[in-house]
Amino acid sequence: MKRPLSKRQQEIMSYIQDFMSRNSYPPTVRDIQYGCEISSTSVVDYNLQILQREGYLQRKREVSRSIELLKDPSSGSRDVVKVPVLGNIAAGEPLPLAGSGPWDNPDFDTVDLPPFLTKGRPNVFVILDPVNQPDNGDMVAAWLKDREEATLKHFYLDGDIVRLQPANAQMETIVVAAADVAVRGRVVGIVRTM
Repeated sequence: MKRPLSKRQQEIMSYIQDFMSRNSYPPTVRDIQYGCEISSTSVVDYNLQILQREGYLQRKREVSRSIELLKDPSSGSRDVVKVPVLGNIAAGEPLPLAGSGPWDNPDFDTVDLPPFLTKGRPNVFVILDPVNQPDNGDMVAAWLKDREEATLKHFYLDGDIVRLQPANAQMETIVVAAADVAVRGRVVGIVRTM
């Protein structure tokens, strides 16, 4: 039987989940140190080793942002949620996007995800919560109506103008009329495969 997580380990897991839901990448050990107000990176590393041993996360110590969450500490199980794959979306240049709901279509391929990544939402498709009115700063899947393309960017609404800001500073910001953008969903988690 696995031992329960300590308060510090629960805080680290919560911080990692929150960080990953707000960003398109996992935190570094130093991010966790500052975010959880831990005295040193060695204390963070020690607790990450325990979390990995207990099956809560996986990481490669030699890679800075390699934390992959495996299960929700509050669930106590390794249940998975089947999430449909509707198509590809670009974080860089916009791409045409095929397919749209209903999300429970049996013809869609699915990906098995830990339930905490979907946070109990019933109609989540891979990494997105289907909303159409995000908050400024949210990372969203935006449909550019005039181009008939989709892109993954941070959303900022200013009057009747939308600025779609990439996470990668080397990519161009897209500025369009608000009427020419349809938000298809807000990022709720990032799933990486190597």
